[in-house]
Amino acid sequence: MAATARQRILGWYFFDWASQPYATLLMTFVFAPYVQEILGDGSLAQAAWGYGIGAAGVVIALLAPLLGAMADRSGGRMGFVALFSVVYMLGAWGLWFARPDDPNLVFTLVCFGLGLAAMEFATIFTNALLPGLGPRTELGRISGSGWAFGYLGGLVSLVLVLGFLAENAATGRTLFGLPPLFGLDPVLREGTRAVGPLTAIWYGVFMVPFFLWVRDPGVIAPVPISRAAREAWPRLKASLRALPGQRSLAAYLAASMLYRDALNGMYTFGGIYAAGVLGWSVTDVGKFGLLAVLTGAVFAWAGGRADDRFGPKPVIAVTVALLALVAFAITQVSRDAVFGTIVSPDSWLPDAAFYLLGAAIGAAGGALQAASRTMLVRQSPPARLTESFGLYALAGKATAFLAPLGIAVTTQLTGSQQAGIVPLIVLFLLGLALLPWVKAEGEPPA
Repeated sequence: MAATARQRILGWYFFDWASQPYATLLMTFVFAPYVQEILGDGSLAQAAWGYGIGAAGVVIALLAPLLGAMADRSGGRMGFVALFSVVYMLGAWGLWFARPDDPNLVFTLVCFGLGLAAMEFATIFTNALLPGLGPRTELGRISGSGWAFGYLGGLVSLVLVLGFLAENAATGRTLFGLPPLFGLDPVLREGTRAVGPLTAIWYGVFMVPFFLWVRDPGVIAPVPISRAAREAWPRLKASLRALPGQRSLAAYLAASMLYRDALNGMYTFGGIYAAGVLGWSVTDVGKFGLLAVLTGAVFAWAGGRADDRFGPKPVIAVTVALLALVAFAITQVSRDAVFGTIVSPDSWLPDAAFYLLGAAIGAAGGALQAASRTMLVRQSPPARLTESFGLYALAGKATAFLAPLGIAVTTQLTGSQQAGIVPLIVLFLLGLALLPWVKAEGEPPA
């Protein structure tokens, strides 16, 4: 029996629900702070994480546009999603082996990078399905609701992990005061390490509705995958040559390239920053994550409604400006001082300030990401929509290494995690500066 339009949309939402824990649990709020704990040095952990994520970003930048071009010609988006789903789960599962007494940092970073790249590749193909889910006037709501649903998945998974698995290093107990489930050894940090296998299992279970209900509308005159692979590079070169003539689209791709990279840097390093600068434990960072994910869900939903009413451009401009201010504010918060005011070592003020900043990151980031997907639809001629999503993927990944490598290099040179955040401020401001050249409804057909 064919899926209804409502089922197709709900199935598409489930990709966000299934994949969000990689960002929430592994990249930001649980596993990244755990790496800082076992390495014992916030600056070292931030630099190592930056180089690892940066290397994965280079791989994503090189392969994403070619894979997108292949899918455009072969019509095999669902097959690509299935392939990278397997890689995603293998990469996440490998993080179980990051023992506190033998973290095997290289192996850990390779596994994390594999899972991250697979998630990004799968996202390319699922995002390309968005225009077929409803009329253009409703895509903002669909995109925003999808992000909100994904954030709720991250929230639920974070509560489960903090409450029943991830142990505090000092007490061996979870946020709920319990020992880790299934007899996992807190001394070996098995509760925290189990977040890797849990992320893999979560993804496998909740991708079932996606594969049951979502269908690729396909392409006209598809070709065999071998031929699509041969044609991918020539087609990509032709698209890039034509881009300067599409000024609004080119400006939007450049702007989004910069601000998305900065936002990913915030998500990637927020947990490590809090652990290193404020001395937070994994459970402390997890509570911070609960707040950020909750505001992300609420404002992704609200941002989708604002997108439908005002268009995505105002939503993008406001949220990018807010994120630039938040990034600056983060550099002004430490255990010793908050916005230039000296505080005592046991003051609650740094923690409260960082909680508020985390809520702002979640709110602005959720609305921004949802609006960014729909903005591309407005920039693209309907006849070349899939091609434009391929270019969007290229723009999103071509500089995916800038934020993590910028943070890594700045942190290493200065020895300061606070100074390491400065590259994010620069990226947000550069992205904001390009938005005036983006036409809200795109350019009319030639």
